[in-house]
Amino acid sequence: MAFDQSTRNRLQRFVSDARTVLTDEFTRQLQNDFGLDPLSGHVTPLENMRHLDDTRLETARVLRETLAHYLATSPSGGNREALDRIVREQAFTVLNRLAALRMAEARGLLLESISQGYNSRGFQLYARLAGTGLGETGDAYRLYLFSLFDEFALDLKVLFDRFSPQGRLFPRETALLEILKLINDGDIAPLWAEDEAIGWIYQYFNSREERKKMRDESAAPRNSRELAVRNQFFTPRYVVEFLTDNTLGRIWYEMTKGQTALVEKCRYLVRRPNEVFLGPTEAPPEPAENAENPSQEELLNQPVFIQHRPLKDPREIRMIDPACGSMHFGLYAFDVFETIYLEAWDVPVTGLHEAYPGREAYVRDIPRLIIENNIHGVDIDPRAVQIAGLSLWLRAQRSWQAAGVKAKDRPRIGRSNIVCAEPMPGEADFLKEFREQHFSETPELRLLGQLVERIFEAMKLAGEAGSLLKIETEIADAVAEAKRKWKARPNAVQVALFEKDLPKSEQLNLGFDVTGITDAGFWEQAESSIYEALRDYAETVEGGNYQRRLFAQDAARGFAFIDMCRKEYDVALMNPPFGEGSTKAKSYLVKQFPRTKNDVYAAFVERELGLLGTSGMLGAITSRTGFFLSSFQKFREEILLRETHPVLFADLGAGVLDTAMVETAAYVLAKR
Repeated sequence: MAFDQSTRNRLQRFVSDARTVLTDEFTRQLQNDFGLDPLSGHVTPLENMRHLDDTRLETARVLRETLAHYLATSPSGGNREALDRIVREQAFTVLNRLAALRMAEARGLLLESISQGYNSRGFQLYARLAGTGLGETGDAYRLYLFSLFDEFALDLKVLFDRFSPQGRLFPRETALLEILKLINDGDIAPLWAEDEAIGWIYQYFNSREERKKMRDESAAPRNSRELAVRNQFFTPRYVVEFLTDNTLGRIWYEMTKGQTALVEKCRYLVRRPNEVFLGPTEAPPEPAENAENPSQEELLNQPVFIQHRPLKDPREIRMIDPACGSMHFGLYAFDVFETIYLEAWDVPVTGLHEAYPGREAYVRDIPRLIIENNIHGVDIDPRAVQIAGLSLWLRAQRSWQAAGVKAKDRPRIGRSNIVCAEPMPGEADFLKEFREQHFSETPELRLLGQLVERIFEAMKLAGEAGSLLKIETEIADAVAEAKRKWKARPNAVQVALFEKDLPKSEQLNLGFDVTGITDAGFWEQAESSIYEALRDYAETVEGGNYQRRLFAQDAARGFAFIDMCRKEYDVALMNPPFGEGSTKAKSYLVKQFPRTKNDVYAAFVERELGLLGTSGMLGAITSRTGFFLSSFQKFREEILLRETHPVLFADLGAGVLDTAMVETAAYVLAKR
């Protein structure tokens, strides 16, 4: 079913109506049940909430600790902004969960559970087995949905974890029935079988009126949320295919020297009539003297020599979308990767046959391999991370379903590579506790603790800069700075004898305490030691209060983002934000991207080229201004023409990105 304007309008009305119902519902719950008022910011002391039973009292406590956690990281907006965030997060999480179940149902992955509400076959079976022990119908249906959430959380914890801070609340029966009525409206019923539906839900959760209001109030985004909301524009399928075919598809085409089914499957793959694939040691011949005034046909038919591209294990071909949204690029890249994996077995690629007992076991594992190894995505919006994870999971299920692999035989997807760029948690006392637990026993560990604090400080801009934050460089620079000061330190005996007698203004100030470190080899392991210790803390901290667990979870997500920034990629595909960066990130972007600081989309191009490996390829749809405005001269001369080889360019004009008032271009660059 085509997502024409009429179809999108119907879906937009559904999302707008559902958001209103859920936002009003959770605002009332916070006010009436839990003593938290998003409108005034007032917080009733927990000891005054004596009317609550034990379960709801625990929820009230968790909500207050969540509020404290958000304020520790972003205190400027105060209680009202943080409580508004809580309401918004609860609303979009519930909507995404119910939409996900409806989509799974439409694909035959779930017994009818949403489409007929209380009369759904899945719930009727559940109710008969449970009897009257679960209470009234509404209570029983809520528990049935909770059981589905818990089951789906085994694969999709990012969306379905009922104990995450984004999903602690659930609508009461009246509001739930209203949502079910909206989600099962006949006008949108056919859309739930379409892969694009969840992406449009993501875009329409924030209305164009809200985007307009933000722009009217400030020319530049004032924070990370405004940056995300103002740049939510769905990438049309033909643009996705054009860019993916000529980057990821092209790379495999060159690796197989044209012997691939992608020639037929990638309908936008651009090829020349006389391509000559060179061998590992071959070089293209010297160009002949140009014929006088060759015709376009003669130029087209000249041989094109393609440099040898070594065949890679498909598990090592990495693609990244640094502003992934609902992961539209990743969904189509999944299709291309499937073909690559199937052909890699037959080529064959070294190592695959040794890893599997046979082709059948290998083919069954391909969807898991693609999600765990190949497709990477970053976004500053937590909704995007939820939806992107869901999109890829549904795509994997479709592959298994088409192959006749029963649910019990499908490999468990252990991880995905979709991360949210957000600051490290802001609780100073927990960071101090972490340093004392992991970095206190030796001089080397104490120095690492200082470096960790430097990382936490650098990550404050993660939510504002997103993928543009060069956090891996920040870490490497901090280690290098400490190492330089270690090398320049005075003799330890001299420091001990004389420094204490000097005026404080003249005492040694290295910035880092390097006292007691004597092993030059320590510095070779410093970076990896930081990663290991932080990851260990973030993944293993248990007990204590809920806020401490939130601190640990945020730290884990922070280091997932850092890990993403440290990898090398073969392909970057993106529809990045355009215009100015957020107010808070402006000075950082000016410093880190002096050649592309005038528009964040150009900075994204520069940044992603830096993450590509040798002969990596970048495909992007952006504003077309970078190709003719004088203010982009350095972007053209120093990046497009010196650091890359422009492969393709399509001037698309206006009206491509839904309601975005921008003229666009889609282009492919090959890294030199």
